[in-house]
Formats: sequence, C-alpha cells, structure tokens
Amino acid sequence: MIASLGLILLCQLVAEVAVRALALPLPGPVIGLVLLLLLLLARDRLRWLAVGPLRNDGVENASKGMLAHLSLLFVPAGVGVVQQLDMIAAHGVAIALVLAGSVLITLLVTVATFIVTARLLSMWGTR
Repeated sequence: MIASLGLILLCQLVAEVAVRALALPLPGPVIGLVLLLLLLLARDRLRWLAVGPLRNDGVENASKGMLAHLSLLFVPAGVGVVQQLDMIAAHGVAIALVLAGSVLITLLVTVATFIVTARLLSMWGTR
C-alpha cells in the first residue's frame, strides 16, 4: 500500500517538475494522472512491468482507499472559506452573480456543443 501511494505521488512529482521546467499551461496533477494512466496501460500490455506496486492491483487498491476518504480533502477548503467570511459578506452578491453567470454560460456552451455534435453525427450518418 505504501509503495503504491509512493508511485502515485511519484507520478505527480515527475509531472510537476515537467510542467514547471517546460512552462506548460497545464496543472501538474492532470499530467501526473495521464502519466499514471499510461504506466498502468503499459503494465497491462507488458507483463515485465507488473512488479512492485504495479503488481496485483496495488495502485488500484491504494486509489480506492484514497477515494474512500476523499471528503477529508475538503476540510482545508472549508477552513479557508470560514477564514474569509468577512470578505464573502462584503462581496457576497458579486460572488453569487459570478457563480450563477458561470453556471449559465456552462449550460449554454454544453447545449451548443451537443447540438453541433448531433448535427455533425447526423451528417456523417446520412452519407
């Protein structure tokens, strides 16, 4: 379990170093997840990679354990919100308007994407 968690964190560390060194406009954890995915896919195709934490679903079991306690990761965010209650009280209306606007924009972009995709698929299906 410890080795599996170490491998997960190592993938994130390698990705963070790469993102900072190459000045990539992507979050390090996202690149780390892609790196871990590629490593797991390679393990499934190349049996000689199935050693250490990659053996016997070790990474999968460690990630399931982490997901079971995912709610603990929201505690620091909650503490941060409580520490900024005075700023939230001062700018609460603006924050609410920005949140509502971003939800509306997201819904509209999602609908537009669905419509464009549906039309493209129907055009390809009729040919």
